[in-house]
Amino acid sequence: MVKGRQGERVQLYVRGMILRYKRSKSNQYENTSLVQIEGVNTKEEVAWYAGKRIAYVYKAKVKKDGSHCRCIWGKVSRPHGRSGVVRAKFKSNLPPKSMGAKVRVFMYPSNI
Repeated sequence: MVKGRQGERVQLYVRGMILRYKRSKSNQYENTSLVQIEGVNTKEEVAWYAGKRIAYVYKAKVKKDGSHCRCIWGKVSRPHGRSGVVRAKFKSNLPPKSMGAKVRVFMYPSNI
């Protein structure tokens, strides 16, 4: 959260949910995840999110750098279908326990 001009807090991301890996009838592609962004319901609305950064934040058992929180960064690559779902590629493949988990879709990089 960042302070805005009048002192109100501004959120720099929208929430999303990891649905599953990209797959076909018999194959599963773990290097591409499908993400539903909150409030995005059409293919046209997805166009603005292309190239935006995604963060999957989770908690680990062992402390690292003084924190239990870890993060896997990714990027929105393209739409998936017509219902507002996007394909995302992460720096390292997401673990299976992340299915159904929340992600943060950041508003940068922006081309405005």
